[in-house]
Amino acid sequence: MHGQFCWYELSTPDVDASKRFYTRLTGWGTQAFDKNYNMFTTGGVPIAGVFRLDDAMRANGVPPNWMPYVESDNVDDTVAKAKSLGGKVVAGPDDIPGTGRFAVLRDPQGATFGVYRSTRQSGGWDGKNVVGRFSWHELMTSDYQKAFDFYSSLFGWNRTSAMDMGGGNMYQMYGQGEAQYGGMFNKMPGMESMPPFWLVYIHVDDVGKAVETATKNGAFVQRERLEIPGGTIAILGDPQGAGFALHDTRSMPSAAAATVAKAGTAVKKAAASVAKAVTKAVNVARTKAKTTTKTKPKAKAKAKAKAPARKASRPKATTRAKAKSAPKKKATRRAAPKRKATSRGRAKAKK
Repeated sequence: MHGQFCWYELSTPDVDASKRFYTRLTGWGTQAFDKNYNMFTTGGVPIAGVFRLDDAMRANGVPPNWMPYVESDNVDDTVAKAKSLGGKVVAGPDDIPGTGRFAVLRDPQGATFGVYRSTRQSGGWDGKNVVGRFSWHELMTSDYQKAFDFYSSLFGWNRTSAMDMGGGNMYQMYGQGEAQYGGMFNKMPGMESMPPFWLVYIHVDDVGKAVETATKNGAFVQRERLEIPGGTIAILGDPQGAGFALHDTRSMPSAAAATVAKAGTAVKKAAASVAKAVTKAVNVARTKAKTTTKTKPKAKAKAKAKAPARKASRPKATTRAKAKSAPKKKATRRAAPKRKATSRGRAKAKK
């Protein structure tokens, strides 16, 4: 359905290492699309893609990162509308033979995301939590009010609920109807130099155990396990530096109310630590790539992930059923930071 998150893409300097890490952490399977693009699967259904972050991309300041795709009824119309609203085209629109059409965009504040239209039945996420799939999408930006207006115009998202993180810093949750997809908030003081970016959460059975598994396999913690309304979260960086978050729904209702204020404070602290981590990651990436030519990423691998979906009879219906065959992958992507430690959980509070 138009407006639902439908695919996720990881750009990393070491594809094989990333595949080993995430399969051990989440139980995902893997499937090759071609020699340059691989997919992560759950239950045999493709849900995300992974491709190599090359030197040219690093030279352009792109660090390892996860990027979400949103389903579009008409990719070309969505791209045209995004441009009219102040957004920019990073890659596409382009076809992925036999699977669909996609484009990579940058919103007016600078966060990068993708749009995709599958030739097969939609498998977009409907807001329901399913272990092994993504369950929250968080945007840290410079003006969440304007960012919300932009995305609402493109995808029909509506405001659901909001939480004051303290000092008037609001965490705005959004979705479609009663379904909540994620939250948006403004960068904290001291994070002005950080580019806006999206953080995605993976739903697991037990965050505590998942963090233990992740750290044993080389991940680092950016935000310690925290109980929030409706569950538990933790924000980490994978061994290659891409930021991501974990979420479960094990929190008892009675504990939820007592942690609302605590969650807001934690978000600010987490965001601050992430800011430092992201800045460091970008600087390291640029240093390593300083001898390379600053050429624009090819924007190619995106489509790959998509095609496989057709082979694996991809997501028909499952939350994020990004089944949408993964986007081809125009290697140009957002500079999604390592991963800000922030607050997804609040949306779950609602639940």
